Amino acid sequence: MERRTFLRGAVIGSSAAAFGGTLMRGAAYAAPAQPGAGPYGGLGAADANGIMLPAGFTSRVIARSGQSVPGTSYTWHSAPDGGACYPDGSGWIYVSNSEINPSGGASAVRFNSSGTVTGAYRILSNTRQNCAGGKTPWNTWLSCEEVDRGFVYEADPYGVNASVQRPAMGRFKHEAAAADPVRKVIYLTEDETSGCFYRFIPTTWGNLSSGTLQVLKAGTASSGSFTWANVPDPDGSPTVTRSQVSGSKKFNGGEGCHYANDTVWFTTKGDNRVWQLNLATSTYELAYDDSLVPGGAAPLTGVDNVTGSSYGDLYVAEDGGNLEICVITPDDVVAPFLRVTGQSSSEITGPAFSPAGNRLYFSSQRGTTGSSSGGITYEVTGPFRT
Repeated sequence: MERRTFLRGAVIGSSAAAFGGTLMRGAAYAAPAQPGAGPYGGLGAADANGIMLPAGFTSRVIARSGQSVPGTSYTWHSAPDGGACYPDGSGWIYVSNSEINPSGGASAVRFNSSGTVTGAYRILSNTRQNCAGGKTPWNTWLSCEEVDRGFVYEADPYGVNASVQRPAMGRFKHEAAAADPVRKVIYLTEDETSGCFYRFIPTTWGNLSSGTLQVLKAGTASSGSFTWANVPDPDGSPTVTRSQVSGSKKFNGGEGCHYANDTVWFTTKGDNRVWQLNLATSTYELAYDDSLVPGGAAPLTGVDNVTGSSYGDLYVAEDGGNLEICVITPDDVVAPFLRVTGQSSSEITGPAFSPAGNRLYFSSQRGTTGSSSGGITYEVTGPFRT
């Protein structure tokens, strides 16, 4: 079957691709049959936390910036951003970055098997504007600095080992990271209006202390084939990494990144697009472009952080728009999954599923105050497709 995507107002075909472990079923991108109605139905009225959810789902507040995480004495960080979940015996851990400069860093919340918070603690300190990042297959957290010539830091979500700076992964305005255990590489996005898309090939898989940084090369079209080229100077000085390789493809504000089953998706906030790299065929295409939705009724705007479920659904958080997390299903339905109300000066960050897939964590970075000190981290529980 063919994966088909709306490009420039016309339907075009492309090679088959796996979407989070599910074969794309050949349907063209389609808005839901009724506004707001995705795989879970339409959104209900806002709950006590100001969250609009489908029937059967509930929300709770996990932490608030500047306040002790309930059940602990640990003060939650400001401007919560990218996040991920990790197994912890019969429980789990949620990690969250802090997008402030200076100080930055990342914190973690520990849950037992019933979902009760049992602890919270710092896992990374004294870094700058830690925006997104990514989880490694060996259960560490890659925390990325969104500053000029920023670093990637590898942190221990369990709070045992000290964090380590990883300069071999390049110095640029980092955003997100996604690990590919098949090719044994880490994909990296760059938050610049003329940013690039990179991959890091460690000398030894599981050890990020040394390796080769490469950049994606392709034409200017919105679909086609791609290759990789070595970045001569990953340190990015005096020439920035995005300007070192002729023919490197430029992306308008790289944001979230997610890998599953020979496919990597990443978002570009500058043009509200979700890109799809088909790694088995070395081709790329658009999975979503809000400017090409028929009738101008785009359900997803301000694309930012992204994660995937075990079912194959892609969840994309909005920075702007109407502050939603939208779902893109394996058959290309794009629809709101939740909406945060009363927080128009904020953005949604850090979506991540618990190991069992029945709880979704995310943050409103600036909450109701519009300030980095007003961040709120939430949990949504319900009948997620697994």
